Amino acid sequence: MKLLYWIRGSVIATVAVCGLAQADVWPSKPIRLISPFVPGGGASLVARLVAGDLGEALGQSIVVDNRAGGGGVIGTEIAARSRADGYTLLMATASNVAVRPLIDKVPFDPLKDFAAIIQTTTVPLVLCVHPSVAARSVGEFIALGRNRESRLNFASSGEGTISHLAGELFKLSAGVTMAHVPYKGGGQAIIDVIAGHVQVGFINILEASAQIKSERLRALAVTTAQRSPVLPGVPTVAESGLTGYEVTQWSGMLAPAGTPPAIIARLNAEIDKIMQKPLVRERLAADGAQPGGGSPEKFGTFIKADIAKWSKVVKSAGLVRQ
Repeated sequence: MKLLYWIRGSVIATVAVCGLAQADVWPSKPIRLISPFVPGGGASLVARLVAGDLGEALGQSIVVDNRAGGGGVIGTEIAARSRADGYTLLMATASNVAVRPLIDKVPFDPLKDFAAIIQTTTVPLVLCVHPSVAARSVGEFIALGRNRESRLNFASSGEGTISHLAGELFKLSAGVTMAHVPYKGGGQAIIDVIAGHVQVGFINILEASAQIKSERLRALAVTTAQRSPVLPGVPTVAESGLTGYEVTQWSGMLAPAGTPPAIIARLNAEIDKIMQKPLVRERLAADGAQPGGGSPEKFGTFIKADIAKWSKVVKSAGLVRQ
């Protein structure tokens, strides 16, 4: 028995030493950053913004791998099932981590299968309409939406995404009728709203601001509690009459659960430095996003709170399909 105990202890000690050694030599090859949405969407924009500086800091290339589908489920599952060795990271958002698992049965657990690294951004959504829509304010839009002959459709970046929930919450709060049209990402959704195939979109401000300024879309309101400096003339949904309405998209980095703490700490430190760079902050601010930061523990606590918040909304809207 003593010999067996010594052997077990040696094995544990060897595993611990190997883990430290792995963290010491990491990274020794390119790192894959999975963005579970189509190129051009908000998650991909942030992933590519961070990837260049992070690769330079770590001395290895950061390859952004877009794995779209299922409202972010496909790419998120790939990340969850990847080796926990620091060579696969996930660009997480409220959509694929906090919301979608509440609606459908997904092949991953957002809390058990991932280790939090850092929050990267906080981003408003914008309630946008095609210029042909006869509404120039939230009030006029609500009146239009209560008219059953209007037959309004709203686009989202996919079933169970934050833009989907923003539309469903708006329907519940305002008592309007709109049909949901899901896409495989925000980039595809905005294209069809611009083309007039769908009249309405709750669109990430990173994707929408340029189209609004060029008048290809009309912004009625932002979904956050405060107005955005990028669109100062656009009111919030709450100040437009729907008191208490607030929806915020966020992004952040996760790694497969079990990734060595030393690697998590290194990634957190390097990405936090990147988010504080003036050029990065200016780039994000120009698109309406606020840079994140903070410890892995802070981000993990934030994710748990967001899941609890949206759980109540999903149940109230009757969206659970599990």
